[in-house]
Amino acid sequence: MPKSAQILLSDHFTYGKLLRFTVPAMLMMVFTSIYSVVDGLFVSNFAGKTAFAALNLIFPFLMFLSIVGFIFATGGSALIAKTLGEGDSEKANRIFSMLVYAGALSGVFFAIMGWPLLDDISRLLGADEAMVGDCVMYGRILLAALPFFILQIMFQTYMITAERPRLSLAVTLVAGVLNMLLDLLLVGWLGFGLKGAAWATATAQIVGSIVPLVYFIFPNTSRLRLGRPVFNGKALRQTCFNGLSEFFTNISSTVVSMLYNYQLMKYIGEDGVAAFGIIMYLAFVFAAIMIGYSMGTAPIVSYHYGAGSRDELKNVFTKSMILIGGIGIVQFLTAELFAGPLARVFANYDPELLALTRRALRIYSVSFLLMGFNGYTSAFFTALNNGVVSAVISVNRTLVCETVAVLLIPLLFGVDGIWYAIIFAESAALILTISMLLKHRKRYGYA
Repeated sequence: MPKSAQILLSDHFTYGKLLRFTVPAMLMMVFTSIYSVVDGLFVSNFAGKTAFAALNLIFPFLMFLSIVGFIFATGGSALIAKTLGEGDSEKANRIFSMLVYAGALSGVFFAIMGWPLLDDISRLLGADEAMVGDCVMYGRILLAALPFFILQIMFQTYMITAERPRLSLAVTLVAGVLNMLLDLLLVGWLGFGLKGAAWATATAQIVGSIVPLVYFIFPNTSRLRLGRPVFNGKALRQTCFNGLSEFFTNISSTVVSMLYNYQLMKYIGEDGVAAFGIIMYLAFVFAAIMIGYSMGTAPIVSYHYGAGSRDELKNVFTKSMILIGGIGIVQFLTAELFAGPLARVFANYDPELLALTRRALRIYSVSFLLMGFNGYTSAFFTALNNGVVSAVISVNRTLVCETVAVLLIPLLFGVDGIWYAIIFAESAALILTISMLLKHRKRYGYA
């Protein structure tokens, strides 16, 4: 990118500049979600709904083991960008290097710890005898690639902090296309089923981590470069503190997914778990836009917070809230209008599953109007290096509100209550979100 066209964290952000900087991150997350959906699409259509249900049962556990990647990505990015805003580039690079090495070592540790637990965890999550073998096989392949997956998560965010959002998008596109091509080859053509999907995902994760690793090792024109690790306990603690919301969000998501699967097995059976898996894939695509926007704006917020630029903080926050609201409306209308075609992509082979998924998506889509505000606000406070407020919002949103809703709402509305739960949860969470924004507005000057 020409020097004159490059957008810097220190810039003043108009709507156009804000979108140009964040759109690569949004596309990156959307594409990441799409190639995750492709895994499910191939498994569902070529391996059957039992294998598809097995994938969805064990996946939350695998995401839980990768939690350190999300913590280091969001918490570390906030600290690195804040340090850059304070004018200390050398310190920012030392922190960056330490976190990259720490992330890789953590991946090795959690892979070793998780390997012997797969069988018991699969049963705990509700897998029957027909599904346990698939859960364990899929889990072992993904655990072997866990260190690379953690680095991939971290680099996706760190490249944005390094003012290279387009490079982050390009790497994700390469890894995603590779994943989809391998799905086509291994699952579609060669008939390897769930095992083929697992190898496709693991290979893409390896590529998605190695390419940016090489970029940061060698001299480059970005703000960050990987050097010799220097341990900094204070920076590591601050990173983990900043990433509290990611820690609790992942724990909460695992618990909530378990509860959804339990309720669905209780009320519907295997079709319910499969329908929930489809809804989660589609919801992840929609949520990816919000997540990508939050990722794209987080380094901007952290930089200007570190630089003491309250006017620019207010500018970015105000514009972001308006954009988040507009995105939510578009997503709601899209899901309502295209619920049938979207459901048919996954469940056209089973009329009952198709009807269940279509109805569930139309109910679930109401939550798209609300979840962007809750998610962005949590990420905003993380960017401000306030992990406590961010964590309070995240825990209230998922572990408290959604857990209560998924257990109680079905008692009132039956099967549909499982899909209504997310609407009640996001509505209740929004109350706390607004109160936190009002409480801290004078401290940070964003409103």
